[in-house]
Amino acid sequence: MPQQATRKAALKGLATALLLGATGCSVGPDYRRPAQEVPAAFVAKGPGPEPGPVWPDRDWWHGFASPELDALIAEAERNNFDIAAAIARIRQADAAVRIAGAPLLPTLSGSASGSMTQEGLGSRNTSLGVQQFRSGSITIHQYNADLNASYVLDFWGLNRSARNAAVASAAFSRFDAETVRLTVLTSVAQTWFTALELADRLAVAEQNLKDARASLAVIVGRLEAGTATTLDRDQQAALVATEEANIPALRSQLEQQLIGLGILIGKPPEAVTARPGTLTALAAPPVAPGLPSALLKRRPDVASAEAQLVAANFDIKAADAAFFPNIALTGQRGYGNSALSNLFSPGGFIAVLAATASQPIFDGGALRGRLEQAKGRYQELAANYRKAVVQAFTDVETALTAWRYATEQEALARKAVAAAHAAADAARAQMAAGTADVTTLLSTETTLFADQDALVQVRLARFLALLNLYKALGGGWQEPEGGVMDVVPALGPGIVRGGLALPGTENME
Repeated sequence: MPQQATRKAALKGLATALLLGATGCSVGPDYRRPAQEVPAAFVAKGPGPEPGPVWPDRDWWHGFASPELDALIAEAERNNFDIAAAIARIRQADAAVRIAGAPLLPTLSGSASGSMTQEGLGSRNTSLGVQQFRSGSITIHQYNADLNASYVLDFWGLNRSARNAAVASAAFSRFDAETVRLTVLTSVAQTWFTALELADRLAVAEQNLKDARASLAVIVGRLEAGTATTLDRDQQAALVATEEANIPALRSQLEQQLIGLGILIGKPPEAVTARPGTLTALAAPPVAPGLPSALLKRRPDVASAEAQLVAANFDIKAADAAFFPNIALTGQRGYGNSALSNLFSPGGFIAVLAATASQPIFDGGALRGRLEQAKGRYQELAANYRKAVVQAFTDVETALTAWRYATEQEALARKAVAAAHAAADAARAQMAAGTADVTTLLSTETTLFADQDALVQVRLARFLALLNLYKALGGGWQEPEGGVMDVVPALGPGIVRGGLALPGTENME
């Protein structure tokens, strides 16, 4: 019975210690989101009437109605190196949470040992006056089995704060991965749109070259008939040469854009088989921002900046807790006996429970330095968070402004091209009839060629502005309902994805 009472006392003491460690007080400041001025509405407006809030979908790129773009983005989601690296960082962060949470639990270790000792024996017999010596030995066996437990009472919350900081860092890794994903996918779309624009400019240049050569043939015919001069012919020949010189540069830029797709989809350039069509085949999906306050829950970069700030706040709490006493409990339960068959008998039971406390007295200012360092880091990240919020509003305003004026400019450019076409057609007809000089023809064709090329470039600017607006609005991402600390649940076996919709994490266990 005494041994049983001792065991119960030891278990009761350990349970009490665990309860105290779990319910102890927490020192240091509680986290509060930094105050930030949020505008009531966006100043910039998109083109046309406001349709009300239309936030991007998660698969926003389908709205452009480009099967080639859909295929390229699917490849990027599977194979992009930056996305793969971001997923790997999530795994590292989850492992760091496990490591940081380990001190919150008791440490258990078991040991078993056995020993054999042989001791020599000697005796003297002096009977009948004769001395006789006898020698011999005895063998001593000793067996031990021990279970050792140790636990540091987290009364001041140091270990809890360290784990919570790791959880916030794991949340940051997920938000950062979403930012990487959005950046990669918009880069794919931007590269593809630029390739389409260059294909259109190349088609325009080739058609312009064809028209300039046709006009040159007319002038050569008039020169042979004596109604044109060699100067007329040479001026038109110069225009032909200029159009010919534009084509290699456009082809080079187009090929470079297609080559650049390789690194984005995670394949060598030789594996890129997509070939561009035309910008005019793209649809312009509707999108309109809602309230600026709603934007902050749709930007993964803002969420990642706040997650870092939350982690830094917990680092301050941990640095504060380090000033207080450290209380550790150790316990040992074991058995010892000289006979292995009787090792676990009640008579061989051993139980020990001990507590130690340590208090920093003088450390040369190390604790104070760590606390000030943590506070300085928090201030730095608070400034980064405020910047991320302002940057989010700035990105939307910039994209809306660019989209609006690019749309207006495209409409005006269409009118300019139509007028230039009419003037060039009239000049060519008059030239063929002999009623117009070459100067008029050169002027109208030069204007037409420049206006057609400008129209294609403005059309690209409009699509890029729309693409940037999708990115500025978060690309369909939304912050989890529970906020930063609920993104990473209690960690079990394998990687925890916590709702992050990133491909490539399914087979990481």
